[in-house]
Amino acid sequence: MSQNIKILPGATVCEDCTLEGDITIGGGTVIHPRVTIIAEGGPIIISEYCIIEEYATIIHKKAETQETPPKPLFIGAHNVFEVACKLESFFGHIGESNVFECRSFVGSDVKIGSGCVIGAACQLTVPQTLADNTVIWGSEHHNREALEKQPTQLLQLDFLSKVMPNYHRLRKPNIHKRLPSRPSQDTAK
Repeated sequence: MSQNIKILPGATVCEDCTLEGDITIGGGTVIHPRVTIIAEGGPIIISEYCIIEEYATIIHKKAETQETPPKPLFIGAHNVFEVACKLESFFGHIGESNVFECRSFVGSDVKIGSGCVIGAACQLTVPQTLADNTVIWGSEHHNREALEKQPTQLLQLDFLSKVMPNYHRLRKPNIHKRLPSRPSQDTAK
């Protein structure tokens, strides 16, 4: 599997994590140590301001009938993957502002909207589509619609991006945004 890891400026990515395949990590995203992200079925694009905590696993699984070129797994902004959660996906999109709580598992045939919460230790293995603002909780996997939007994690992201460099070695950003070019002075002639 070829390695093509793209880290945008502002992302905090610990060296002590496993990144395999074609992965793009957006600015402001924080990836803790011991995280595993594997892009075996195509590229993974992690948008801005996501938090991926210790021992979390994200796998873009290879489908039996693979498209050419393979579709990317797009993970929207402001998602939180808590300790030891696992996401396996064939699908191309995970919404924004979702929370995958500790030890939750989302199987490969589950589509996730935006604003969803997968409760601690909940396992979603049956093919289904979670509508926006769905909350799954308990050993019986009860679900309901959230009454409020998920709060952003901007304060936690700010704290982590300042503190983590003091305790962990970080991977450096390798993609640099280009500054817009200035208008040429020759065009006025």
